[in-house]
Amino acid sequence: MNTVQTRTIPLLDLQSQYREIREEVAAAVRRVMESQKFILGEDVKELEKEIASYCNARFAVGCASGSDALFLALLATGIQPGDEVLTAPYTFFATVGAIVRAGAIPVFVDIEAESFNIDAAQVEDALDRHPKVRAMIPIHLFGACADMDPLTRMAERRGIVVIEDAAQAIGAEYRGRRAGALAAVACLSFFPSKNLGACGDGGMLTTDDAALAERLASLRVHGSRKKYYHQYVGINSRLDALQAAILRVKLRHLDSWTAGRQRNADYYRRRLAELGVPVAAPRPHPYVTRHIYNQFVIAGSRRDELQAFLKRQGIGTEVYYPVPMHMQECFAGLGHREGEFPVSERMARESLALPVYPELSAQELDYICQALAAFYAP
Repeated sequence: MNTVQTRTIPLLDLQSQYREIREEVAAAVRRVMESQKFILGEDVKELEKEIASYCNARFAVGCASGSDALFLALLATGIQPGDEVLTAPYTFFATVGAIVRAGAIPVFVDIEAESFNIDAAQVEDALDRHPKVRAMIPIHLFGACADMDPLTRMAERRGIVVIEDAAQAIGAEYRGRRAGALAAVACLSFFPSKNLGACGDGGMLTTDDAALAERLASLRVHGSRKKYYHQYVGINSRLDALQAAILRVKLRHLDSWTAGRQRNADYYRRRLAELGVPVAAPRPHPYVTRHIYNQFVIAGSRRDELQAFLKRQGIGTEVYYPVPMHMQECFAGLGHREGEFPVSERMARESLALPVYPELSAQELDYICQALAAFYAP
């Protein structure tokens, strides 16, 4: 299990991205600094318009983070303490954390191994067993949309609101329709590691519902439409003007960055197959008409050994996610047991994210593939 040469290839190289756009970013930051207007303002308004257009939604509302976006979506759609909210246990903590913060109870449905997303075939049975479900949060994990049509049909029959967790999926498409316009409201994250990442935290909500957009805009400023007059009990979750200005620069480059990620993902699939590497590489369902590869996640045996081996070769990786939500200590009170959601638990043991950022060279990609082949060599 030796490779000929050791390089240093991080999981994500934001410095390479920044070098390409340094002057554009500097000009945007100077503009905001000269204005001395840092909270909401024109750059936030313009970014909201641009994100809404990009997602093919009518409205967008900026907020402080993707985590807050999820919480605000639950508040704005009327989720009350004691309500149940259906989602998948294989996700980042914020999805389930927002449900619990809203006073609701998470109801889990396992994922598909092929997509890492919620298994729509299991949702109907879960809804039958949980008549108090009032909302559903499908997660578009790693940059590919969940199977939304059957989910929205089930929700409509039962009067359940659907909230997209599109934190990792800006620009992804489901049957030609953009993430962010597939449900009542969608939640985006601009955490720096996202395909469209800020220089700090940031988030956005998109919707086609004018009344819902107005309620979200109020809830993010303590439930106020007019200063010092409060219709709701909201929170302080405003997108900074500096972040909005930087994101407006980055949005202009997003499609070319996505094309680079797609190119790299195609290379991985082809080269790993040629080398006979025994791992499962992501192969999107036909309904995923645009995968944006926030992560390129493989699954295979001896994951922890493989990660340690790749680290010795200078290759950065990450485990998304080592503990599914139903097994998290803070959710022990939900009463779940190991074995209830076997696919989520298996992916937690076997999945590993490889570098896929657009600035990777062909030589770097081949080095990673050769290292994988060396690890699994007889």
